[in-house]
Amino acid sequence: MSFFRCPICRQQLNREEKRYLCPHGHSFDIAKEGYVHLLPANRMHTKLPGDSGEMLAARRRILDAGYYELFSSCLNTLALEQLAGEAHPAILDAGCGEGYYTGRLLDALQAEGAEARAAGLDVSKIAVRMAAKRYPGLELAVGSVFHMPVRDEAAGCLLSIFAPIVPEEFARVVKPGGVLILAVAAPRHLYQLKKAVYDRPYKNETKHTVYPGFTFQKRVPVRGEITLHGKEAVRDLFTMTPYHWKTSARDVEKLNALSKLTTEIGFDFLCYRRET
Repeated sequence: MSFFRCPICRQQLNREEKRYLCPHGHSFDIAKEGYVHLLPANRMHTKLPGDSGEMLAARRRILDAGYYELFSSCLNTLALEQLAGEAHPAILDAGCGEGYYTGRLLDALQAEGAEARAAGLDVSKIAVRMAAKRYPGLELAVGSVFHMPVRDEAAGCLLSIFAPIVPEEFARVVKPGGVLILAVAAPRHLYQLKKAVYDRPYKNETKHTVYPGFTFQKRVPVRGEITLHGKEAVRDLFTMTPYHWKTSARDVEKLNALSKLTTEIGFDFLCYRRET
């Protein structure tokens, strides 16, 4: 059964060879890469919402180089632990980007013998297309996490990795007893990068938030250090982050002068259980 529902009438979507179709006849073509576009035009505030091609290409180069593999491996371990005993886990990544974390998690689950399914959605069409090309085992859609084209209680495990958190939608799509795993930046994540660029570098805020319908389980900190060699690699790390959008030309000049950078990296994984 598909994870997705019709963004127009909210009925279950059934996947056919070349399209998704709902009982009311709303039809959505499957792109040649294998994804479906489920973001209505009235929710597209720009022609191509979400992360740009430049940001996504930089992110893929950083991820392919293994700089964030520490986080992906920890996520896999945590998800395997939380889903232990579930023979048919259903994973949904809300804000999947170019698919790195979801694709690796699906591989890890299947390697353990689980008959797992995984889906992802992102508001960026460019990101979803990239994910579909690299990870054909994922069910992928262009869609907003604020109005997810996902059927009720579709997910046994919902991931939100550096993406907007929408508690009401998360509670709707996670089945009772299911798992919600959030990834947020640790206080000193990329601190040395910010110190090299900004006159007043800042630490990220740490919050402990309660979400209606979920019970907090635990916080899993992941810390590391990476060294990037070459101006291109340093620039890629910066470009893949939100800092890319809000940095002055003067500070960008400081960034462009860097040919090597060593910086702390850190995520906190927050694990919640959907109340029954």
